[in-house]
Amino acid sequence: MATVHPLTTTATGSDIRVRFCPSPTGLPHVGMVRTALFNWAYARHNGGKLIFRIEDTDAARDSEESFRQLVDALTWMKIDWDEGVEVGGPHAPYRQSLRHDIYREVIEKLKASGAVYESFSTGEEIDARNEANGRAKQLGYDNYDRDLTDEQKAAFRAEGRQPALRLRVPDEDLTFEDLIRGEVTFPAGSFPDFVVVRPNGQPLYTFVNPVDDALMGITHVLRGEDIMPSTARQLVLYDALIQAGVASFVPRFAHMPLVLGETGNKKLSKRDPQADLFLHRERGFIHEGLLNYLALLGWSIAPDRDVFSLEEFIEAFDIADVNPNPARFDQKKAESINGDHIRQLDGKDFAERMLPYLADAGVFGSAEPTHEQIVLAFRAAPLVQERMQLLGEAPGLLGFLFTDEIEYQADALKGMPANAAEVLTACAAALEPVEDFTPDAVQAALSASLVDDLGLKPRVAYGPPRVALTGRRVSPPLFESMELLGKDETLRRLRALADRLS
Repeated sequence: MATVHPLTTTATGSDIRVRFCPSPTGLPHVGMVRTALFNWAYARHNGGKLIFRIEDTDAARDSEESFRQLVDALTWMKIDWDEGVEVGGPHAPYRQSLRHDIYREVIEKLKASGAVYESFSTGEEIDARNEANGRAKQLGYDNYDRDLTDEQKAAFRAEGRQPALRLRVPDEDLTFEDLIRGEVTFPAGSFPDFVVVRPNGQPLYTFVNPVDDALMGITHVLRGEDIMPSTARQLVLYDALIQAGVASFVPRFAHMPLVLGETGNKKLSKRDPQADLFLHRERGFIHEGLLNYLALLGWSIAPDRDVFSLEEFIEAFDIADVNPNPARFDQKKAESINGDHIRQLDGKDFAERMLPYLADAGVFGSAEPTHEQIVLAFRAAPLVQERMQLLGEAPGLLGFLFTDEIEYQADALKGMPANAAEVLTACAAALEPVEDFTPDAVQAALSASLVDDLGLKPRVAYGPPRVALTGRRVSPPLFESMELLGKDETLRRLRALADRLS
């Protein structure tokens, strides 16, 4: 009967050490950040440590730009780490490209213990032997080189061949207890002896990743479900590392569910807009809202609750509570949750976060807003905080306050009543004598003129002046907007649209 490795870690509490170890290729995507988030929350919940290291041994694909973007992404999301790149620690360096001497030392220890051996077989030779022996080609390597004699090795070298190094795989079931999925067993013979070092001396990811985990004392490996097939090889390698005196325990594993796109059953692709972390930031997600939503991709705080703070998330999170079933990215739900977090912001904090979106959209007309423009934006912020789901909606909602040239949206003009010009003229006439131009005074004057005297319903009465002031059907509260614009500008805009419609 298969059993879990007896040296599996029993670390709990502050002894827990998890890691986030991405490759610096391309832009950070939400699936990657979800992995970082769950590792971070597990460490913080237990009082353990998060190690952030970089797997940058693929020189053709890795880039310094992508590395900086990874740091930017975690920093923006407020996911901090205890050891690793940028902060250092006792197991430096934390970039694989700087650890080759360390890997060579480990390889020599595995050679000495007999865990790895030299393999000279080419792909063509493996295929030919499989065909001759009636063995399916897809089964791959046949463990042929396990027992080569010194004479055979010398003959291969005389031909100019350089050997790869393969790890001996025991002929037995391999079992581990997945913290999310329960007991998982890889039957004996699931895979052959596998390469850990290429003939050119370059160690493979399947080797350096577990070696780094072992040397850095990683107790819990929390990663995506798609990597689960490699876990069997890691278990074999860990056993070899323990026998060679490199490691002292086997970590616990948890494989998080895939994140699917909005439609179909395919994993969220890097090419999907929903996968682009920085696109979400550009559109106006705040880190609290996006982290809250990403936390829901496989986990929940309660059956009837979706919105919670980061502190509540850390307090409640346990990797064992993650659902093994795939999670689907729902853009509308993500934006709704983000809107909830926007509404929870302190008014000053909200206004300060909104300003860059107004500036980037050119609302202020220059690179830097003036003092008067900043004051106006802060005064207007409370009018839209309750109405926004994304900070990127701010220019559309407030842009009318910072321009003299109103662009009327087609749907706004199309929805105007037939008597819109008459309504606008009456608005201007009603507001002309108002001296104390406050929202209450403005509302009283317009209500008396349009609702009481003209007998208009509020929807008909206030639609035309809203379009005249903002160019849109949907805008901040009308009377407060008039106060912000001031009496003179309000009257000018009312008359301008009345003239145009006449």
